[in-house]
Amino acid sequence: MTTHTVFTLRQRPDLIPQVHTLSPQVWPEFLLHNASGVFWPSLFDTFAEFQFAFCDEAGTIIAAGDTIPVVWDGTVEGLPSGWDAVIELGVRGHAQGRQPNTLSALAAIVAPSHQGRGMSTLILQQMRKLAADHGCHSLIAPVRPTLKNRYPLTPIERYVEWKQPDGALFDPWLRTHARLGAELLRVAPQSMTITGSVAAWEEWTQMRFPESGAYVVPGALQPVMVDCEHNLGRYDDPNVWMRHTINNP
Repeated sequence: MTTHTVFTLRQRPDLIPQVHTLSPQVWPEFLLHNASGVFWPSLFDTFAEFQFAFCDEAGTIIAAGDTIPVVWDGTVEGLPSGWDAVIELGVRGHAQGRQPNTLSALAAIVAPSHQGRGMSTLILQQMRKLAADHGCHSLIAPVRPTLKNRYPLTPIERYVEWKQPDGALFDPWLRTHARLGAELLRVAPQSMTITGSVAAWEEWTQMRFPESGAYVVPGALQPVMVDCEHNLGRYDDPNVWMRHTINNP
């Protein structure tokens, strides 16, 4: 594995521009246009100590992790509805002066040149360490299953039940979390919502949507709903809430 060093973005704010270049390399374009993205910039100033980057020997970022501290009562019922809700919860909780007790993962990004080398596991381990360092009882994650886009017509509720022949979870990203001790709590069917005009969706996807209906779009985990009459496209990204229990002294 490549020799690397990890820094928080509080320690190395000069790395922030590099971090911003990673997301467009690995995420579908439409995921960069969710409404809750308005809270994203606060991660790199208010919550900079909870964002981190792995750098190679040349100082180039090869992977990054984004998290946000929140208040969570530890119950399944008390979980936010998903990605959109948890980032807003963290930002508003900080503004209200609430003392967080949980760290939520937001993104684990590995540069294409370093995918398949175990970096995702290292990112999760670093997130767990951050949670422990800040006295959190849990690391929670609205996990976006990496292979679900190959099965967009299968409901997420069924997909999460798929297993490997050895009984392990079918999806590799869910499986990585589970192998580090995470438990699956519940599905978040509308974790992140992206809406836009038909023209915007055509630009984001390089597709045409000549009539209203459900469309299978590359990178989407379920169909995008297009309403030409109202000039609106909507996509709800389904995630899976998982919890890593943090054993603090």
